[in-house]
Amino acid sequence: MEELDIKEKILKGAEALFMKFGVRSISMDDIARHLSVSKKTLYQHFADKEDIVTMTCMAHMNYATREFEAIAAGAKNAIEELAGISGCLKKNMEEMNPSLLFDLQKYHPRAWSVWLDHKNKVIRESVIRNLKQGIVEGYFRPEINPDILAVMRMELVQLAFNEQVFPNDQFKFTEVQMQIFDHFVHGIVTEKGRKLYLKYKEENYQPSIQ
Repeated sequence: MEELDIKEKILKGAEALFMKFGVRSISMDDIARHLSVSKKTLYQHFADKEDIVTMTCMAHMNYATREFEAIAAGAKNAIEELAGISGCLKKNMEEMNPSLLFDLQKYHPRAWSVWLDHKNKVIRESVIRNLKQGIVEGYFRPEINPDILAVMRMELVQLAFNEQVFPNDQFKFTEVQMQIFDHFVHGIVTEKGRKLYLKYKEENYQPSIQ
């Protein structure tokens, strides 16, 4: 049990550093120093930095999946789910270094593969389900194609991480993500859906996640 606790502590500590500073700039020495443990302790539980990055990414994706599943389960309709996702997205993006995905893609292929698998399966299926539900409820336009819109949504999320498109010295990362999210929502809603979405936004809706 103690060994599992140490491993979990290392993953949480590494995640905090990666989220704040990105992945590339953080070394094994930085992780050890942040956790007040020896590098030997790190290597007792992980083969190398790539291993820590991959396991951290997996743990983060699992947590995010549970978080969004809880939002979906507690939402009364597709619009409320979107409002909940919007609030969750804003909080997560404010805590995330925009270089994170670029670092994974360029320097950590195993972790990048974990992200791609999560994006192309879990997130895609969730977006498609929400879109189909919203069409049935009359909140989303019936002529939209959920499969196409789901792919577009995922690629737009990833686009916001691209510093060549949105340089950090010109754009605030969280604002870019939220502008893209709002643009996506307003492109799919009916008038009925638009009014309900704006109502949730005006109330600064926060999901109740158990």
